[in-house]
Amino acid sequence: MPSPSMSYERHCAEIVAQTALLRSHLKGADLTAPVSGCPDWTLGQLLRHLGGAHRWAETVVRTRATQLVPDDQVNDVSGFHDEDPAALGAWLAEGAGQLADALRAAGPDAAVWTVVPGGTPVFWARRMTHETVVHRADVAFAVGAEFGVDEAVAVDALDEWMAFGALPQVLEATSKIRDLLGRPSSTLHFHATDASSQATAEWLIDLTGDAPTWRRAHEKATVAVRGPLADLLLLVYGRRRPHGDGIEILGDARLLDVWLDGVSFWLKE
Repeated sequence: MPSPSMSYERHCAEIVAQTALLRSHLKGADLTAPVSGCPDWTLGQLLRHLGGAHRWAETVVRTRATQLVPDDQVNDVSGFHDEDPAALGAWLAEGAGQLADALRAAGPDAAVWTVVPGGTPVFWARRMTHETVVHRADVAFAVGAEFGVDEAVAVDALDEWMAFGALPQVLEATSKIRDLLGRPSSTLHFHATDASSQATAEWLIDLTGDAPTWRRAHEKATVAVRGPLADLLLLVYGRRRPHGDGIEILGDARLLDVWLDGVSFWLKE
């Protein structure tokens, strides 16, 4: 899925930059601390997951893989416990750099395997950027630090998420979204309240037809969700509650809850 708002090179650079921002939280960190966004993992295990994801995607791109590459290193982190934060941070930086180098060497038009049809390295550059951003938030919360994100990066991350929610795999994976389709009252509007006027940071999710669609638009909807960009990003990724401070919900809050639950299977991918 190409990005309309960020270039391929920007994504390559952001993988390294976001990893560096994440590493800034690791000095003196307790890597055995729990991670609220990934409750089955400690902080150290989350970092191993992210570094494994970078290396896995690097292998896919560098080898021009045409089918799924074994991904044990991404989610099998049970063997990692109390490691040295400095050493783990250096390992993360190495993997992010290797991935960025492989993406640049391949270029945006090479054919590689991805989880969606018609795959190119563009998918992996974008996906690994936002994988890193969201896990940077996980790390920040685990160590009690603040989380912020550049406007262009946050908008692009939300674009990617909206596109995920409209994929045919959504309908195949869950009946919750299928049950919402074809109803005139199945529309959701997300509005970032702190974005610049140039960002056009509003999204309309339309479930009134036979399949989900989305567009950047300022339109009335069955439920409107208003809040800062970072909070909207954390909301769709399940890192914050929809009914807490900072998020304003107008209209059918139940529709929002059902939609969020229906698309949450992507969090397990």
